[in-house]
Amino acid sequence: MARITVLGGSGYAGAGVAAEARKRGHEVTAVSRSAPTAPVAGVDYIAGSVLDDDVLEHAISERDVVVVALSPRGGLGDQQETVVQTLIQRLAGTPTRLGYIGGASSLLTSAGGPRLWDVSHADIPAEQKPEIQTGLNVFELLQNSPDTLDWFYVSPPADFGAWLNTPSKGNYVLGGDILLRDTEGNSTISASDLALAILDEIETPVHHRGRFTAIH
Repeated sequence: MARITVLGGSGYAGAGVAAEARKRGHEVTAVSRSAPTAPVAGVDYIAGSVLDDDVLEHAISERDVVVVALSPRGGLGDQQETVVQTLIQRLAGTPTRLGYIGGASSLLTSAGGPRLWDVSHADIPAEQKPEIQTGLNVFELLQNSPDTLDWFYVSPPADFGAWLNTPSKGNYVLGGDILLRDTEGNSTISASDLALAILDEIETPVHHRGRFTAIH
């Protein structure tokens, strides 16, 4: 059994991770600014801001894994990078792994090719660019972090979000740094199925200081 904290544990991706982790018998703490609409029995929910030093310290103390599933929108905004920098400082040199659920824009469109961001940013609405940039910046922060920090970065597929109502299939196809698409050109996954990939990584670590993606 692992002791897992999910920052942003009431959001789409975070709630999926918390639910799957508890289903597998892990000790789970979920931190969010608001109470979950569908709490999972056995999960320890903490209502508070990760910008509160006391809340953050309590949430990450003596954890085996801390998964960041915070939305870069709303009140957190660009302060999310500051939160990650704080986590890097506190967790480097400890046994605690740091996981981050980011976006698809840092994925390569093909082997050795450009990032999805490089070929799509001109068509992205201006109001969405800051949150995408946050994901790109955090990936760089982790890549440049001390070697004593064991981290993994999760890039969901191109189409990922609660508004898509993506059905769960109970499986996933794992990838690395390249954007995955199925035979019909779709690049999507549900939060609960992405959580399968994340919990498999937590239980059987493979991507040490690296990134992975997954689709249906």
